[in-house]
Amino acid sequence: MNISILNGRLIDPANGIDDTLDLHIQGQQILAIGAAPEGFEAQETIDASGCIVCPGLVDIAASLRDPGPGRIDLASETAAAARGGITTLVCTPDTQPVIDTPAVIELIHRTARKLRRTRVLIAAALTQGLDGQQLANMAALARAGAVALSNARHPLANTLVERRALEYAATFGLTVMLRPEDPHLRAGGCAHEGAVATRLGLPGIPSCAETVAVARDLALAEHTGARVHFHALSTSGAANQLREAQAAKLPVSADVAAHQLHLTEMDIEGFDADCHVSPPLRTLADREALRQAVADGTIAAICSDHQPHELDAKEAPFPETAPGISGLETLLALTLRLVDEGVLSLTEAIARVTCGPADLLGLPHGRLGAGSPADVCIFEPDTPWTLHRSALCSEGRNTPFDGWEFEGQVTHTLFNGRVVYRRDAREPTQVTSN
Repeated sequence: MNISILNGRLIDPANGIDDTLDLHIQGQQILAIGAAPEGFEAQETIDASGCIVCPGLVDIAASLRDPGPGRIDLASETAAAARGGITTLVCTPDTQPVIDTPAVIELIHRTARKLRRTRVLIAAALTQGLDGQQLANMAALARAGAVALSNARHPLANTLVERRALEYAATFGLTVMLRPEDPHLRAGGCAHEGAVATRLGLPGIPSCAETVAVARDLALAEHTGARVHFHALSTSGAANQLREAQAAKLPVSADVAAHQLHLTEMDIEGFDADCHVSPPLRTLADREALRQAVADGTIAAICSDHQPHELDAKEAPFPETAPGISGLETLLALTLRLVDEGVLSLTEAIARVTCGPADLLGLPHGRLGAGSPADVCIFEPDTPWTLHRSALCSEGRNTPFDGWEFEGQVTHTLFNGRVVYRRDAREPTQVTSN
């Protein structure tokens, strides 16, 4: 189908575009920006007056739970992604079974192709079964289409295994995504080690559990020459270490979960299990340091760190609840809030969720040039709306942002030239506007 998106403010940070321009789509690709080519006829026209037209969002780390037990699967989570304006998802390997064989990769790719809502890419397992001991067959995983390697939320405790893994990955040119945490220093904690955790009687996780791991990983990255990407930084110390490593020209990068840029340890007051996340919510100083790192480009990607859970996973005493936030449908809104709070310009904010994460993994997505896949997000920047957990598309309703008011609501998402989400106020599950 040929589609024209007219009268919108088109922002494409990768190509330095910020102007009122029309966008024309032919089939699965962007045909032209600006005037329609001679002879082009659109079968559908979308009036984007008052809206921002930008590349479809690229989420660099989301747990999609499929394959796996329960109701959460690719159908519900890709629908949530489409509502959130996300057109490319990098799936973490913590499925059941773990993504450590080409067969599991093909299963996910095949399911995603049938759904046709968003592009699902794979960060395959670094070690077999995520056990941290036996290296996965990286050659086979790379041939099957893995775009990165990761041990998900299972940090490697064995330094020699990590060295071998980085050396092996480097031979295939694959980026290794590491979740930096020393499991011994974590010691079964569930909240940031500080005054709040002490007052609530919760076992704490010190900041050094992250900074010690980052120091080790940086040393191994320098030794092996592997491309290392740190997933979900949470501390000021880690951000500073990353900045210094980049200044020394090490091939290292990082992302931060959107919720870490808005919440702090104070939000777990009242034992709010929706604020039980991993890594834990840190101090206000940590949050400000992460914001600064995002602003200066040290951290080039903001991710959802999507961890959907069924209802009973959050209905227990705080330490016994499953950590994580259902984040696909709040990624854009939380990123845009950073613009309102003066942390980022609008262009910078869009870059952190489009070309920023794409570039870190060498992906061609997150941009709107002629000939690019027609992945587009259209949103109203000034329309206030309120998030209601009951209206989420994701089967994971675990969000601490229930009742929060946002601005910046997606009206359309196009994936490969098809409209895969169109806001309709009559939908009973619609996130409501005020």
